[in-house]
Amino acid sequence: MSPCLRQEVVPAEPELVPVGRQPYRDAMARLGAAVNVVTTDGPGGRHGFTASAVCSVTDDPPTLLVCLNRGSSASAIVHANRVLCVNTLAAGQQELSDRFGGRVPPAERFEAGKWQPGVTGAPVLLGALASFDCRIARFVEVGTHDVLFCEVVGLGDEGAREGLMYFLRGYHALRGASSD
Repeated sequence: MSPCLRQEVVPAEPELVPVGRQPYRDAMARLGAAVNVVTTDGPGGRHGFTASAVCSVTDDPPTLLVCLNRGSSASAIVHANRVLCVNTLAAGQQELSDRFGGRVPPAERFEAGKWQPGVTGAPVLLGALASFDCRIARFVEVGTHDVLFCEVVGLGDEGAREGLMYFLRGYHALRGASSD
């Protein structure tokens, strides 16, 4: 063999297999997250659901990521409306989380809480820790869910200072740092 024609031997990659569904869910229970009620209204109708899979993507343009199960009752409605509001719950709003989490029929969920339409028409929760009124810029399918990239076009801040977190399959209040 000529010295200019060296052949490299590349080791085979080990097969990587995803972890099981239940061990993954158990590990995710250890990842604390803010509790959000995501709402929508428009040509597809009014709907809302509880979500903890929400996070910031970028501040230019201000964009959130929201994960939505394609098999949920909200999926077709959110797709039709192409707008939503992420209402981050304050401490003491666990009942709203449970209500929008599927324990109450969709038509009755908005009977609790005080709501007003945001700039997109999506319901904004008065008394939320923060509200992010958004237009959906893009949908990406991943497994059983759609990842929604949502551009923030309106904000709400009612002054609440304690957030509602979900950690180890339970609700916990999270207090902000004291300004003293």
